Amino acid sequence: MRMLNRLRPFVAVLSLLTGYTADTHAAASTGKLDPNLAYFRDLAETRNYTLGQPVSPKITPDGRSVIFLRGGARDPVLRLYEYDVASRAERELLTPQQLLGTGEEQLSAEEKARRERQRQSLRGFTTFELSHDGARLLVTLSGRLYVIERANLKVTPLPGEGWIDPRFSPDSRFVAAARNNELHVIDLAAGSVRTLTSGASSTRSHGVAEFVAQEEMGRNEGYWWSPDSESLVYQENDETAVETRYIADPLHPETAPQAFRYPRAGTANAKVRLGLIARTGGATRWIEWDREAFPYVARVRWEKADAPLTVLVQNRAQQEQVLLAVNPADGTTRPLLRETDSAWLNLDDEAETPLWLAGGTQFLWTTERGGTWQVELRNADGTLVRTLTPADFRYRGLLAADEEAGQIYVKGSADPVEIQLWRFPLAGGPGKALTEGRGHHAAEFAKDASVHLHSFQTFEGRTGWKLVARDGTTRGSLTSVAEALPRTPTTVLLRTAGTPAFDAAVTRPRELAERGKRGKTKYPVILYVYAGPTAKRVNAVARDYLLDQWMADQGYIVARIDGRGTPWHGRDWERLVRGNFIDVALADQVAGLQALASAFPEMDLKRVGVTGWSFGGYFAAMATIRRPDVFRSGVAGAPVITWENYDTHYTERYLGLPQEAPDAYRVSNVTTYAAQLERPLLLIHGLTDDNVYAQHTLQLCDALYLAGKPYEFMPMLGTHMISDPLVRLRQQQRIMEFFQRTLR
Repeated sequence: MRMLNRLRPFVAVLSLLTGYTADTHAAASTGKLDPNLAYFRDLAETRNYTLGQPVSPKITPDGRSVIFLRGGARDPVLRLYEYDVASRAERELLTPQQLLGTGEEQLSAEEKARRERQRQSLRGFTTFELSHDGARLLVTLSGRLYVIERANLKVTPLPGEGWIDPRFSPDSRFVAAARNNELHVIDLAAGSVRTLTSGASSTRSHGVAEFVAQEEMGRNEGYWWSPDSESLVYQENDETAVETRYIADPLHPETAPQAFRYPRAGTANAKVRLGLIARTGGATRWIEWDREAFPYVARVRWEKADAPLTVLVQNRAQQEQVLLAVNPADGTTRPLLRETDSAWLNLDDEAETPLWLAGGTQFLWTTERGGTWQVELRNADGTLVRTLTPADFRYRGLLAADEEAGQIYVKGSADPVEIQLWRFPLAGGPGKALTEGRGHHAAEFAKDASVHLHSFQTFEGRTGWKLVARDGTTRGSLTSVAEALPRTPTTVLLRTAGTPAFDAAVTRPRELAERGKRGKTKYPVILYVYAGPTAKRVNAVARDYLLDQWMADQGYIVARIDGRGTPWHGRDWERLVRGNFIDVALADQVAGLQALASAFPEMDLKRVGVTGWSFGGYFAAMATIRRPDVFRSGVAGAPVITWENYDTHYTERYLGLPQEAPDAYRVSNVTTYAAQLERPLLLIHGLTDDNVYAQHTLQLCDALYLAGKPYEFMPMLGTHMISDPLVRLRQQQRIMEFFQRTLR
């Protein structure tokens, strides 16, 4: 409701630009929507029909229960549940209302920023911790911590508030958490809090991950327990030299701007170091490595008493990384393995590696060294024993090691649009697919891998969560209360003709697809695009195409294409964009459209629009400006415009440092081509975006204005994420109204 009120002033102003009428607003406010608006309202309110599905399931150590979160079919507030395997019964453990009463959840600025980094838009218990003995649960609400005894559901509030990233100790007797930029330990028996670190300030913090670790490395932790619960490793961040950026709320000019430490490409990062400290406090032993040569701390692992503490560090160029083994007694390190890549090294966000096997004599590692992602078995000294997955297998994640059965479990597929579950022997040899059916499959394993929770979402629209034993028998399933898809999209997945061939998806108006009216009527085309590193847009998941179908049913053919530079097609395919974000990507999207039009003659390539968000917004702006012969209009949402104003770890991975590669930044800069704009361009940006700052779009607006080029700009009140149903509806209305004016 608060967001609705904040948006009204902008709705009034922007109606002049988009043709949005009072009648449309009245119809929406009374619930009397036309079918297209009703369809999208349902998408938005159900979060693409995912609200009500189980979230973050964890199997208890004894394998007898599954703990998970779930909201309602149109309610984003998550509650805590338990599924009992023996009885196949479910019970509700705790709701946010039981703790808050009639009050509303309050989030600190730090917690809001953390959730933005995690792309977390749900509310209530957005995460929980299961103690290592399985007896207790830990939840956070409004910055307060609560421990729940599973046996009797007794809830104990812990002292203090404003806690960040709370986690149980391995012996389940303590909880560590960060607050006010210091690391603390809470004694659960005594109910006391001990502050371990000191010296925090506006530029110095302890126990929390720095911005680029959270946003770009897939690392949210800033501290790690020792296996014996007697000590912790924590990171210290010195942001003294990091630039400060300020974000103001333009609707409330009486409120002071909020300051953010943001490392732009080519500027100073936070200086990160790791320290070891006893659980009872005392002096810190700093871990030693060449931090000038390897400033990025990518991963920290300390899971087993018989395996070493390991730290993965990268150089600034992300072309070299070293896995270090740490001696906790004195903080010294020794290298276990070193990797290099002349372009860049990707981090595997889908694997907790190194994954040490029992006894600490071997570990599992994932690498792209051979040209594709593969899983390796290595000795404790880092030497290679054998590679466990073949080069022609499209690995997508390491799930677990079942040492009793001598197997590892991974995600992957021969088809890049699918993800299946596979099993490979530790001794080497061919693997076995455990799942089938076109879609994406995932799994959460028990600690001993004796049972796992298999989740799936298919291209036919089915979803499920099945508990499966080691022998393959089903032991039960979790319940979803999500609404069923009204109808699956008409999307067709294919590989385009030509060399290279691209993964592509085409969604046509339902009437056209169902009646088979091929090629008789020409339809304008909307290219719904990302086209950048780290994200694949063509997937065998029905829910991915619900928005495409909504656009298509208004008289369009919607296309998606994964060209070179996107992931999961091998090292060489992805690294072709080194030093130039746009030329290869733009050529591939155009070639893909032409190939699709040969297969679908109803596509009218004389009327093509392009739209995307974030990197997709960047591409949409570039495509509209640079290829007016192909794209008649474009919508660029939250685009990066000048890459020297985006963050270090992402940008420098692909373009290098701007001081060393100015041409890479010039050719990839949208303002370089601003004077070439000939086609209608709509720019959309949240004014309080702390990931892609509104500065980017304003820089393009300024360049277009000075070049005498017309454009449309829709400012929004919000950040990089858009989750509010009404905001999503209004935004998509503007986009489709824009395409109606420019393509039809």
